[in-house]
Amino acid sequence: MENKGPFKKTISLLDLTLIGLGAIFGSAWLFAVSNVATQAGPAGSLSWVIGGVIILLIGLVYAELGAALPRTGGIIRYPVYSHGHLVGYMISFITIVAYTSLIAIEVTAVRQYVAYWFPGLTKSGSDSPTISGWILQFVLLCLFFLLNYWSVKAFAKSNIIISIFKYFVPLTVIVTLAFYFKSGNFTMGEFAPGGFDGIQAAIATGGVMFAYLGLHPIVSVAGEVKNPQRNIPIALVICIILAALIYTALQVLFIGAIPSDMIKGGWSGIQDKFSLPFKDIAVVLGLGWLATLVILDAILSPGGNGNIFMNTTSRLIYAWSRNGTLFKTFAHVDKKTGIPRSSLWLSLGLSIFWTLPFPSWNALVNVCSVALILSYAIAPISSAAFMVNAKDLEKPFKLRGMSIIGPLSFIFASFIVYWSGWKTISWLLTSQLVMFVIYLIFAKYVPKNEVSLRQQIKSTWWLVAYYIIMLFISYIGSFGGGKGLIDTPVDLIIIAVVSLGIYYWAKYTGLPKALIDYDHHPEQEEKAPV
Repeated sequence: MENKGPFKKTISLLDLTLIGLGAIFGSAWLFAVSNVATQAGPAGSLSWVIGGVIILLIGLVYAELGAALPRTGGIIRYPVYSHGHLVGYMISFITIVAYTSLIAIEVTAVRQYVAYWFPGLTKSGSDSPTISGWILQFVLLCLFFLLNYWSVKAFAKSNIIISIFKYFVPLTVIVTLAFYFKSGNFTMGEFAPGGFDGIQAAIATGGVMFAYLGLHPIVSVAGEVKNPQRNIPIALVICIILAALIYTALQVLFIGAIPSDMIKGGWSGIQDKFSLPFKDIAVVLGLGWLATLVILDAILSPGGNGNIFMNTTSRLIYAWSRNGTLFKTFAHVDKKTGIPRSSLWLSLGLSIFWTLPFPSWNALVNVCSVALILSYAIAPISSAAFMVNAKDLEKPFKLRGMSIIGPLSFIFASFIVYWSGWKTISWLLTSQLVMFVIYLIFAKYVPKNEVSLRQQIKSTWWLVAYYIIMLFISYIGSFGGGKGLIDTPVDLIIIAVVSLGIYYWAKYTGLPKALIDYDHHPEQEEKAPV
């Protein structure tokens, strides 16, 4: 499967860092803090810290993989390298579903905020778009498509321009709300009204994990980064640490700036009082200029994210095609621009589709978060397998303590999946099992030249078992519709033990020899696969 032309290495460390931060600071920071406060009260601040630690652990694993194997769309190529085409196919499907819907979520967020000035864009009494509102979303998607269609540099530079404003506004909010901070708000009522369950729920469903999901874009454009062995690890770590600091500060200051009389009745109604939290609190505090600034950013930030995710998704579709389980045409790269244009067209089509049945920002946030975490969780698995089947793989950035960080990050990822609740993962994981069956039904057409179907299935049983066990634990658990037969911390102990077992099962049942290919860059053409 050959691509028509090589990707062009035009993305610098600054470009890459802004891509990562831009992906993280989208619509989530504008919505999440009131959700988190409602579910966890003042203790919601801890949710951001815990979420940041989890993402940092996974990010360190990605830093090692991204530096060793700087591949465009690497996040869905690594599982093919380590465990074969069937695992790659399943991870590819769930990742593409998540990312194309993410693009739709971002344009929907833009439309909902623009409706503050033009109410005719949203149906009265709901978050659904009117015809004119949907047309606005469609135009935005086409704009993102064109920015990515022209060239990689056009995408990166447009992102820098957007990013300057995106980072200025949350920092302005932090400084301004610091003048209205009241420490007494943290002791009014209970500090953690929902207990540890509330903190867990805020991470999985309150928007915390959704807010942090900006690692993929950095790794997905790895094949187009200058000096990727150096720049990818640096960009990943910088993005995660800065995001954790800013998000935690925003949550603390939001809670501290709420007028005390508005929380005398408890924290459960905060989401209703502050549905657009920073705009609403600015209005309550009489800061009209800040409310206007937040609304402008609320239009620009999700728009910038949509642009980034359009770019990322096209690279992921390209990678899926390179894996051999999607039509070959999507692996073509335009020689002149270095853009996988056929993949970009499919990204546009799927993102338009997701604007139809899911019209509001909240509709897919939980599902997207879990879907992306499931695709994130494969990184420590692939990295562990490479220790067995690719021992000679050169690692410019070698992660110390990988024997601890790897299984720990997988366990934490499993916690987040569980915390999302039965209602979400029941159909999400079931759809993955259905994709497994479909692959077997069409076994005649799947790639078997490099790895036999028997070996592919052998290297996939751990993933099938993981999905089935997580479904069972969620069903009898206490989150989001579970039967409540087990409670915390028993459920978390069971998940930790199961995840640890699955991790080592997956580590030692990868392919006998890693299946690593190259993107035909000049410096790679003379190298043989591992």
